[in-house]
Amino acid sequence: MPTAIFGSIEAGAIYALMALGVYLSFRILDFPDLTVDGSFVTGAAVAAVLIVGGTNPFLATLIALFCGFAAGCMTGLLHTKGKINPLLSGILMMIALYSINLRIMGKSNVPLLSEETVITKLSGFWQSLGLDNGLDALLAGTGFAPKTWGILILMLLLALVVKVMIDSFLKTDFGLAIRATGNNETMIRSFSADTDLLKIIGLGISNALVALSGALIAQYNGFSDVGMGIGMIVIGLASVIIGEAIFGAKTIVRATLAVIGGAILYRLIVTLALRVDFLETGDMKLITAFIVVCALVVPKIVERQRENQRKKRRLVQSKQKANESGEQFAAIKTNS
Repeated sequence: MPTAIFGSIEAGAIYALMALGVYLSFRILDFPDLTVDGSFVTGAAVAAVLIVGGTNPFLATLIALFCGFAAGCMTGLLHTKGKINPLLSGILMMIALYSINLRIMGKSNVPLLSEETVITKLSGFWQSLGLDNGLDALLAGTGFAPKTWGILILMLLLALVVKVMIDSFLKTDFGLAIRATGNNETMIRSFSADTDLLKIIGLGISNALVALSGALIAQYNGFSDVGMGIGMIVIGLASVIIGEAIFGAKTIVRATLAVIGGAILYRLIVTLALRVDFLETGDMKLITAFIVVCALVVPKIVERQRENQRKKRRLVQSKQKANESGEQFAAIKTNS
């Protein structure tokens, strides 16, 4: 059980990159981008094929990131220049990417177990530092002793670095313009801003992060599969919604941190849910849907209860004030 939990945290740290990409399109641009299901696989496919072909895994992962950026820009072009509905443009690009990904891989699955990947290189680097023994000693007796702490710590650091970069980018003039486009496109256009370009670049950055996550997940799992991106948009949305519901999203800095936390919590919830006797691995999509429904419905129920309690308090206070006013009026009338 501790090993499974540790693995889910590791995977959650990598999926957090994809969740940050979904956050950019879903929350910042207010764009329901279904390209995610395709660009995630694009990142995995490009990285896998290049690594098998002998390319340095870090360079292969970087190229996968740019391929995801290109896919996102294409979705933006379909919407802005082709005047296609946002939802439909994402669906069209997702469908097109399925065939493109098959073309890239040449088959439905590309194994990486015998290849040198980013994950294996990072693991080797971490082990050369000799830090695992010290960390294991801190948790001695808990049964929580993974093979290496390297992947978890380094992937968390990568997610935090990307988070800081996003925070900084969204505070620049260009980033503020992207935020304004998602908030009020008509207003920002009135200031002569090129909202089409802002959308295209925003969607490109979003899918670049998704492709980066896909490339790292393929190397983490040891394979790239053409069907591994199915439901990624739901997982990304679940991470965003869970993070915002638990950690809050009053500021950009807090919201991006909440997304990372939400991605890790989502993987933990799925791992724990699969431990239930009557649930199987094939129920993962059902579990995901259930988690999203709960994340959407529960906060509204809690807020409704709080609002009812506030109304009751206001009603009690108004009655008390009315009684006090009546007593004062009676006292004045008696004195007179």
